Amino acid sequence: MTVMAFEGMVPRIPASVTLMPGSVVVGDVELGEGCSVWFNTVVRGDVNWIRIGNNTNIQDGAVLHVTNGAAPLRIGNGVTIGHLAMLHGCTVENHCLIGMHATVLDGAIIGEESLVAAGAVVLENTIVPPRSLVAGVPAKVRRSLSDEEVANLHRSEGNYIEYCRRFAADSAILPGRPTGEDD
Repeated sequence: MTVMAFEGMVPRIPASVTLMPGSVVVGDVELGEGCSVWFNTVVRGDVNWIRIGNNTNIQDGAVLHVTNGAAPLRIGNGVTIGHLAMLHGCTVENHCLIGMHATVLDGAIIGEESLVAAGAVVLENTIVPPRSLVAGVPAKVRRSLSDEEVANLHRSEGNYIEYCRRFAADSAILPGRPTGEDD
């Protein structure tokens, strides 16, 4: 993992945050308690700020960035950001799930407890109401989420808290050899 200052702005990362190998956090970034930033993820607050709430997980290969002077990035509590997702200068409210390979662009607002489907592209300044399923290119609100689907969003948050615990307990990073190699 790499944590870098940019023009005097230093990321604020509580001790409870999990930063996996290959993750990069740069500049004016504030991570909430219990967040996890997974393998090969970039969180780049260089030309504007990024604020991420508690217990949010940013999965492998995701990219979070901002627009100079125009679009910071806000992510709420308990958000799941899927593998290879791209979030750029947008707002994602509490307990959302952003699917794998989804893109959310400048000025978009994803309402609380919403699901952005894998591969969706949420265009600039799109407003998504709470508890919505959003899918497609360009993304459109398809329907409201059921109570069971919303419960699944919350389960995803808990799953990643548990994964962090398991990685920490297993001392998963072994120096100088691949996992599973015999002595």
